[in-house]
Amino acid sequence: MIRRSFSTVLQAEGPYIYGHDKLVTVTAVDVTPDFAIAKIYLSIFNGEDKQEVVDLMQKSTTMLRGRLAQRIGKKIRRLPELHFFLDDTVDEMYRVNQLLDGLKEKDEEE
Repeated sequence: MIRRSFSTVLQAEGPYIYGHDKLVTVTAVDVTPDFAIAKIYLSIFNGEDKQEVVDLMQKSTTMLRGRLAQRIGKKIRRLPELHFFLDDTVDEMYRVNQLLDGLKEKDEEE
């Protein structure tokens, strides 16, 4: 529920935080058992400095948490603190594919 609701908040408020040229998606949310902290993993496209986007999101935590509270505040007992992390799984996948393609080309040349 937090992932879906925060994705909606990010669609509305995100461009004001990190700009209109970047695409930021929520890939996962891990919540501690006591609902004190929510670790939100972000995948960022069209951005050179991806950590900068994560830092901007962290600076805007209060506003984003307020918007999330408007959406799900009555559905959960305690709204967790938000902590943002970069999910570079997609970047790693592309890097591994490039390495494998390079090996394939090398084998074809030999």
